Amino acid sequence: MAITRYAAVVALCFVAAFALSTVAQRLDNYAYDLMSARSRPDWEPQSVVVAIDEQTFEAKGGTRSMRPILSEALDELRAASPSLVAIDIILHDAGDPDEDARLERSLRATPNLIMPCEFVGQAWEDPLPRFAPSDPRRIGHVEWSTDRLDGVTRQIPLVHEEAHQQRWALSLVALSVARAQPISVSTASNDVTVGNLAIPVPGGKDRRPLLIRYLPYGRIPKISALDIDKRAGEIRGKAVFLGVTALSAARDRLVDTYGESISGVEAHALAFETLAHADFLVRARDYSVLLVSLVIAAAAGLIFGLLSGWPAYLLDAALLAFASYYLPVFLFHRGIVFPYTPPAAVAWLCSIGAGAYQYIFVRRQLERTESERSRYQQAIHWAAHEMRTPLTAIQGSSEIMTRYQLPHEKQSQLSEMIHSESKRLSRIIQTFLDVERLAEGQMELKRELFEAGDIVASCLKRVRPIADRKEIQMTLENPVEATLIGDRELMEYAFYNLLTNAVKYSPARTHVRVFCDSEDGGELRLSVQDEGMGMDSKELKSIFKKFYRTKRAEASGEVGTGIGLSIVEQIVTHHGGHIGVTSEPGKGSCFTIVMKAQVRASGNAKTTDR
Repeated sequence: MAITRYAAVVALCFVAAFALSTVAQRLDNYAYDLMSARSRPDWEPQSVVVAIDEQTFEAKGGTRSMRPILSEALDELRAASPSLVAIDIILHDAGDPDEDARLERSLRATPNLIMPCEFVGQAWEDPLPRFAPSDPRRIGHVEWSTDRLDGVTRQIPLVHEEAHQQRWALSLVALSVARAQPISVSTASNDVTVGNLAIPVPGGKDRRPLLIRYLPYGRIPKISALDIDKRAGEIRGKAVFLGVTALSAARDRLVDTYGESISGVEAHALAFETLAHADFLVRARDYSVLLVSLVIAAAAGLIFGLLSGWPAYLLDAALLAFASYYLPVFLFHRGIVFPYTPPAAVAWLCSIGAGAYQYIFVRRQLERTESERSRYQQAIHWAAHEMRTPLTAIQGSSEIMTRYQLPHEKQSQLSEMIHSESKRLSRIIQTFLDVERLAEGQMELKRELFEAGDIVASCLKRVRPIADRKEIQMTLENPVEATLIGDRELMEYAFYNLLTNAVKYSPARTHVRVFCDSEDGGELRLSVQDEGMGMDSKELKSIFKKFYRTKRAEASGEVGTGIGLSIVEQIVTHHGGHIGVTSEPGKGSCFTIVMKAQVRASGNAKTTDR
């Protein structure tokens, strides 16, 4: 049963942690960006960004001179002999006829030219036919996948299908041109391929997202359109991405994983580098995330289920470090983007749940063991205390009979006392065993009818010798005529204990009274009233606690263990009754047992037992 509860706690923690992790995308993004920043590719760039920047617009007449600037840049690039030129400027609308004619000539003269397109509204905006390349496969889309949570662009859709037309990404088309190999889709793995290069892009075939490996600023050369001739050596043989980088004219600005703002043309170049160097990152499948999280939850459960103390905490600390750091970092360096929050949240929450449960469970076990040990010691103290009186009587009587020559009558009296006290000792031992079994819930109370008056008379008779020694008068104020149902011996012990306490803690030559009262509904009230030291209200709250003794009782010199009244309360409670007490310091106490009974009408007789 405990194992089932423990497993349920761990399972509940797993479900809560996994559910929480599904809405913690921002934290996953932060972890991804941090790992990306610390994992910088060391490959040499194969591309160059030719930027139409602020200086270019300032020198060439502003944004209204966009097409002449583009024509001049293409002519200069052609002389620099790049491997290809990918333009990130949409040429969907017609402009000045002379400028368009010049631009058309420059475009036609540029080898390995790639043109952009984008989907706007309900249609694709392709280059004007006069500007479009002769091969439609050399038109690539410039769409992006920007995260709505934080505005960071971490991936690009390699394919975009709208209006029944499919377009590959500009960077992928550039790779195809650079390698002189077509783009296709593998029928076996559903990956995108360019020749023998397989690009793992899991996801729907209408998007196929590619995670971009961003480089620190400046790793890809960025050359102003004004400096093409001066830096022609850096362009030769490279893939050129030509576009606007000026803040005042750029159509698209993106935020990379470093938190830096970059232009769209720079991002296209980075996507091309990712493809060209086959430096791919693939997001882990959902089922693998679930499976790994389940294993981590099971590990946390086993750690605290099989170990305890420092070994468990140390091993769990290793599990937390593995799930929260080493696992995502290890997989990231091997090209797998494993979300950060599911394993971390599962590890932490399951560890807390399992550890807390085991701590509470072990603590309860320890408390139960300590309680059993304490109860055992209490039982031994009680038995020793209760058996002291009959053992003393037996020992004293036998010693007198051995040492002295006594008359036959006196010997008979002592023998009868030894026999009586032996039987009493036997009853005490049996009562001790019954009380122990009763405390452990292993005993079913006897369900027998007995007269309440009989046990009252028996107890008064047994206590009389103790009262006589202190010249204490004991009075039964009215007859007890009621029948109880339960265990006679236990109830006799309970009432006997109240009488002995009343005599023990009362001064000499005082009075102990026993009252009997019946109420409507068949309740019997047995009260023992003394003229002893009494108790204050604070002491009354603790009087039925085990081993509790009032300061006056301890100062009286009377021997006691403080467990008698707790046993009396336990016996009465198990019989369906209750016990109460009223007292004032210096004026005595009155203990009252209330029990269900079959009450008979009685007179108001008064009996004195001395």
